[in-house]
Parts: sequence; structure tokens; C-alpha cells
Amino acid sequence: MLYFLYEHFHIHLFHYLSFRSIVAFFISFFISLFAYPKFIKWAKNRATQPIYELAPQNHKAKSETPTMGGVVFILSALIAIILTVKFNNYVLITLFTLIFFMIIGIIDDWGKIKAASNHAGLTPKQKFILQWIGGFIIGGLLYFCHFDTNLYIPFYKHPILNMGIFSIFFWAFVIVGMSNAVNLTDGLDGLATVPSVFAFLTLAIFSYILGNAIYSHYLFYPFEKGVGELAVIAFSLIGSLLGFLWYNANPAEVFMGDSGSLSIGAIIGILSILTKNEILLIFIGFVFIMETLSVILQVGSYKTRKKRIFKMAPIHHHFEQKGWKETKITIRFWIIALIANIIAILSIKIR
Repeated sequence: MLYFLYEHFHIHLFHYLSFRSIVAFFISFFISLFAYPKFIKWAKNRATQPIYELAPQNHKAKSETPTMGGVVFILSALIAIILTVKFNNYVLITLFTLIFFMIIGIIDDWGKIKAASNHAGLTPKQKFILQWIGGFIIGGLLYFCHFDTNLYIPFYKHPILNMGIFSIFFWAFVIVGMSNAVNLTDGLDGLATVPSVFAFLTLAIFSYILGNAIYSHYLFYPFEKGVGELAVIAFSLIGSLLGFLWYNANPAEVFMGDSGSLSIGAIIGILSILTKNEILLIFIGFVFIMETLSVILQVGSYKTRKKRIFKMAPIHHHFEQKGWKETKITIRFWIIALIANIIAILSIKIR
């Protein structure tokens, strides 16, 4: 809408991507901040969090905490995006990703809430199939929109491989993988939120560079017309996530649920693809990948050796079992995420 004002009324301030990104941040932040008290009041007797019976003992007290808070921050971000973005194919594909994975999360969350059981909702197989369907649709849309299929690696200026049609599978894997990675991380108050904010900030910087012909040429990045608008989406999500964090900080008054974690992970995945940073996700989403690897190693070790590597997986539960306070684990993981994203940003110039 702001870009419409620029085009038809020549209000040049609304032409600037940086200005619209900042406006999107504040719109989503304030909508999220003021919507959550109403949502929490509504959800207290309707949508509380079922707790996994094997979770650490201190988690039992969280069973009365409202969940599905992800719906609020996603809708807040969507309103801000609609008001500030200049629509193009990449924006539409990204919004489709956000909504598709939010719907998967809502179905899963609501099933658990209605049954008052963490084992209800979608089965892991059903969830996985739906995620892969979404991943292949999104990968196919990108491919048939003639998005660059070259693969880049961090700290190197040139593509190492043209994936061709196989890029559809690779992109689907990135989206599904990150969606599940954030979902696994969302186990402590604020744990998934702040690393997501850092990731979106990093991806917004890359979006701005790749969408700018001058900066992308100077920094030896492929120029992708229209990708710059993804910075507006990233800042919208940063704003709404900070509004959510206001109420999700320990002790949490609301949880994001799968409706939030699945969609946030999928958006980190699609933004990394559109900014040619699929491999750099190792740093951008370091905490999420670390949590996922801890589960893979734990399951693999138990199945092959009948021994556990960690006291409990994902790894944040391991530290809980060792006696670390929840806030200590969360803040230390935030610090790790910040350092990893600083390294990711350094890769812009060190190439």
C-alpha cells in the first residue's frame, strides 16, 4: 500500500526499501504487542499447552500456558507486509510458504489441544508428508519462475554447481529441514524466538544486497531483481517476533506452538534459498541445526549402540538435566546464535 502511494501520488519516501522495512517492523511489532493480551485471555481456557510426559519435571507447570501464539505474530506480520511491500513473484512465494506451514502447524496444534495430549494432532508421518508436499510446491514454483539454480558456498565468490531441475528437491529439503529444526528448538521460553530474530536480520541484509544491482555487483553476488523486497518480510517478522517475545520471555505467558515454529523455520529456509545462502544456514541457523543434530545423534546412537550420547535430546534438555537453569540455557544459546550470525554477515566481504 505504501508503494502504491509512491507510484500514484509520488510520495518518494515510500519508494525506499529501507524506510518501508522500518515501517513494517513497527507496524507488526505494535500489532503483535497489543494483540497478545487479548489472545492470551481468550486462549487460557481454550488453547493450553499439552506437555510431553517425558519432558523435564519443571515443564509440568507450563501445562496451563496458552499455545498457538504463532498465529498472532504471523497475522501481525502479514498485515504489516501487505501494507508495506511491493508485490512480486518472490514475495508471493514467500507468503505462500508462511501461510502453508502455518496451516500445518494449526492443524497439529488444534488436534493436541482438543485431545489434551501431546501425542494427538498430526502424526509425525502426516506432518512430514504435508511439509514435503509444501516444499516440492515451493521448489517447483521457484524453478518455473526461472530462479537461479546455481549453488554457492560461504566465503567463495563463484557458484560451485548448477543443480538444474534437482534444485527442486534440494530447496524442498532446505525448507522442510529448517521447519523441523526450529520446531525442535522451541522447547524453552524464548529459545527459538531470539535466534529467529538474528536469522531474519542477517537474511534481510542479504536480501537487500542481492536485490540491489550496484551492491550485488560490487560484492560479487548474483543480482536477483525483486529479492530486495524480502527485507520487508524479514523486518515484519522481526517486529512481530519481538512483540511475541514480550509475552514469551521466562516465565512465558504464551507459547508459539507448531503454528509458529513450523512456519518460522520454513521462512528462514525460503529466504536462505532466495538469497543464495542455503549452505550459509550452518551459521545463520546454527542453534537450530545444533538442536537437530543432537536429536539425530541421540537416536542414531541408541539404535546402533543402545547408548545415549546426551542425557536427553534435543540438547537444551540435556543441559536442563545437568542442572542448568532455563534462563541460563536460553541466554547462552542466544549468545551462540548471535556470534554465528556475525560470522555469516562477515562472509559478505570475506569472499
